[in-house]
Amino acid sequence: MTARKRTTDPRYTRADMDEVSDSPEITAEEMSKAKSFSEVFPELAESAKRVRGKQKAPTKQLVSLRLDREVIDAFKSKGAGWQSLINETLKNAVKGG
Repeated sequence: MTARKRTTDPRYTRADMDEVSDSPEITAEEMSKAKSFSEVFPELAESAKRVRGKQKAPTKQLVSLRLDREVIDAFKSKGAGWQSLINETLKNAVKGG
C-alpha cells in the first residue's frame, strides 16, 4: 500500500479531490473583485438574519439602571450570567431574603 497525502477529511486523499474537482484555485486578482454575500443577494441576506421573536409570555421588563462600577465589576467577576445573578439578588432582597 502506498502512502497517500490526506486532506482534512480522512476518507479522501488529495488525488481523490483533484480527480473530481474541476474548479481552479482562485487568484488574488479574482479575490480582490469578490463581493460579499449581502452585496450580491441583499434580500436573501436580510431574510437569513436570525432575529429573536416576541416573547409569548413576557416575564421580564427592560429597564435602564445606573449601578456603581464596583457593583457591576463584582457581579461580572462571577462570569457568564452576571445579569441574571443581579436579578436573583434583587428578587431575594424584595422577598426579604
